[in-house]
Amino acid sequence: MKRLLIVIVAAAALWSGYWFVGASGARTAFDRWFQARQAEGWQAEYADFALRGYPNRFDATWRDLQLADPASGLALDLPLFQILALSYRPNHVIAVWPHDMLIATPTDKVSLQSERLRASLRLKAGTALELERAVLDGDALRLTGDTSGALQDLHLAAQRTGETSYRLGAEATDLTPAAPMLRNLVGTDALPEVMQLARLDAEVTFDKPWDRTALESARPQPRHIDLSNLKAIWGVMEFQATGALDIDGSGRASGKLDVQAVNWREMLAIAAKSGAIPEGAAQAAETMLGMGANASGNPNSLDIALTLKDGKMFLGFVPLGPAPIFRLR
Repeated sequence: MKRLLIVIVAAAALWSGYWFVGASGARTAFDRWFQARQAEGWQAEYADFALRGYPNRFDATWRDLQLADPASGLALDLPLFQILALSYRPNHVIAVWPHDMLIATPTDKVSLQSERLRASLRLKAGTALELERAVLDGDALRLTGDTSGALQDLHLAAQRTGETSYRLGAEATDLTPAAPMLRNLVGTDALPEVMQLARLDAEVTFDKPWDRTALESARPQPRHIDLSNLKAIWGVMEFQATGALDIDGSGRASGKLDVQAVNWREMLAIAAKSGAIPEGAAQAAETMLGMGANASGNPNSLDIALTLKDGKMFLGFVPLGPAPIFRLR
């Protein structure tokens, strides 16, 4: 019994030592990160920081956290932010955002409210903290401010599949786009306020891994996209696309997407009113594509290739205008 007691006391002492050493290391790492960002010209401040959780957790909590990156123009103001980890699994962390926070970009300033917003991240052991897997879930999200919008459920996931490749998934339900966007796109009751579903399943290869430098300096940029499924349902409109795109150093994509669209004329009208494609190009596309759709026997359904080449988009043989730039700020 005495030996058993000695073993228990020794194990407790060793574990306590491990926890306090680990907690001290985490605190030092956080301090150095904030100091490095401040040296780069960031606003990186907080009113209070605490690291608790003994004996089985490392729970870091910041109050009144303010972060602003001068390079991207992105700024966050969070009354509370937490990073949680089990002490015996420190490379698997949980990030918890507050129910209400402020987000600013170079063009917008909004408040984001949610019933729940948290992410789970599994990181590769090492100082680079390379991302292996991430899942983000949000419930009842709402934007208010210069831009307004909402969605009921948000699910994002990333799984590393290669040195710089990741399988990405996203799904949002009951999405209410920003009110000004609705007015610009429709101006009538042709669309309901709520988009029923938006879904993405793709594998993306970047120019470098996602690690700590993605936040500290330049974001990894996409170089190839294998799109397994892009799907949206909004009112009577349904859209699906699959295909592959190569992306150059300037963010210009080349490749082909196979598109299936139900009630495609409404989609063209929305794309034109949003400025995604020129009004004249939309009218020409509707005329030319309408002939093919009528010949297929279902004038409201379209099955066609969307081609991106030399910075331009073509729906079938119909030019649509400039292609989007795939570049992360």
